[in-house]
Amino acid sequence: MYAMRRWSARHSNTLKAIYHQIENALVKLYPRLEKIGLEKIEKPLMFIEKPAKRFLFDSQSCGQCTLGSTGMSCPMNCPKTIRNGPCGGVRANGKCEVKPEMDCVWVVAWEGTQNLKPEERAIQIVQPMLDWRLKGKSAWLRSAEQRIRNL
Repeated sequence: MYAMRRWSARHSNTLKAIYHQIENALVKLYPRLEKIGLEKIEKPLMFIEKPAKRFLFDSQSCGQCTLGSTGMSCPMNCPKTIRNGPCGGVRANGKCEVKPEMDCVWVVAWEGTQNLKPEERAIQIVQPMLDWRLKGKSAWLRSAEQRIRNL
């Protein structure tokens, strides 16, 4: 998992483009999905989303994905689950203070954002606090829903 997490950050530009295409497809399908019922769609969608994101990003399935803002690196892998930047305990060598053998999630995220277009580098935008009620829910579905509301 850890090797894939690093690989994903190094290839963040390509993965973000793929992620965006999945989101676009869900936006187009959204009216049909609504007719079926979003609560009925969520479980089958998570059957695909969870293992794919777990493999590529070591995603923790928080339901409020910020991969696009964090260089395709899941910030929930931080042992302190800090969602808005490093804790201040990053070691001089870029390792985590809690797990010294692990690269700081936020160092990896910063490196991943450097592969994105400048206008896509949203790592410095403060994210809302996590709503733990959404853990295990589809972030893809939620993201499509947000895009439709913002149209």
